[in-house]
Amino acid sequence: MAKKNVPYFDDFITMMESSCKAAEYLHTALVEFDPKTLDEHCAIMHQIENDEDTIKHDILERLVKEFITPIDREDIIEMANELDDVTDSIEDILIHIRMYNIKEIKEDALAYADIITRCCKNLLEAVKEFPNYQKSKTLKDKIIQINTIEEEGDRLYIKAVSDLFKHETDPVAIIAWNNVFDLLEDCCDSCEGVANTMEMVIMKNS
Repeated sequence: MAKKNVPYFDDFITMMESSCKAAEYLHTALVEFDPKTLDEHCAIMHQIENDEDTIKHDILERLVKEFITPIDREDIIEMANELDDVTDSIEDILIHIRMYNIKEIKEDALAYADIITRCCKNLLEAVKEFPNYQKSKTLKDKIIQINTIEEEGDRLYIKAVSDLFKHETDPVAIIAWNNVFDLLEDCCDSCEGVANTMEMVIMKNS
């Protein structure tokens, strides 16, 4: 039976807090975009991601030693991996904006950064409720909300890529931004992946 304030659930919350921090940092970096500061932004983002990796490794090391766990071991591993993927995907966006030498941020990318930030905030609320998954009256609604935000991201992705091929004339810019929009969409999918894993745990234990 799941209990509150056990290490794994606390670690999930801490990992998701890192993802929220990364999402907010990405949003700020894009809103206040300056190509000259990209190296510094990427270094800070990498530290956020590295700190989360440390928590993930701690989880896996604890699993090796512990016999009894609050949820199935494979579910703990899946949650840790899915949570790590969220921050990894956020970092990838900033890395590729630097790699592609992008000089100006498109409005659709700013809108996407807002969606990612909202998705992470809602996901944090769901992860905080997750320890009470067997009795919670709100967790399923929070998961539905995350799915709804992810669908908003899907619609924006279609619009952004369509507008890119309609209005952009520089073929290099088309390639670069098409890849960036793919990464932004991947980030929303990563958030949904965490929500799907929580939903799977609920179903397995119902």
